[in-house]
Amino acid sequence: MASWTKDELNKIEHADELRISPLGNDNTTGDPTTIWVVREGDDLHVRAYRGRGGAWYRAATARHSGHISSGGVDKDVMFVEEDSPALNDRIDAAYRTKYARFGPSYVDPMVADGARAATLKLVPR
Repeated sequence: MASWTKDELNKIEHADELRISPLGNDNTTGDPTTIWVVREGDDLHVRAYRGRGGAWYRAATARHSGHISSGGVDKDVMFVEEDSPALNDRIDAAYRTKYARFGPSYVDPMVADGARAATLKLVPR
């Protein structure tokens, strides 16, 4: 399985946003959705603000493949669902730290149960 380079991890970690484009049924990517991304160790994670009902999340988990762009990095990725409580606690902390300047009205929903249930690891292809 491919892994992120240190340069890719650093660039994406320090970018505020990530553009995610899940692969559709016709094997093409649709219009990208801008979301937040956090690093936990040598992995990158995203969450759906609206939880599992969000459109981009449903598309991402239908095919588990897509494309991301962030911090000057463009990469085809696989989307791996994450449900470990301990890992999600660390991801919560990463969201709180990275995005604290936006305030609780934006950060709190990203660490709430609905968003935690819609956590995906980005794995490069």
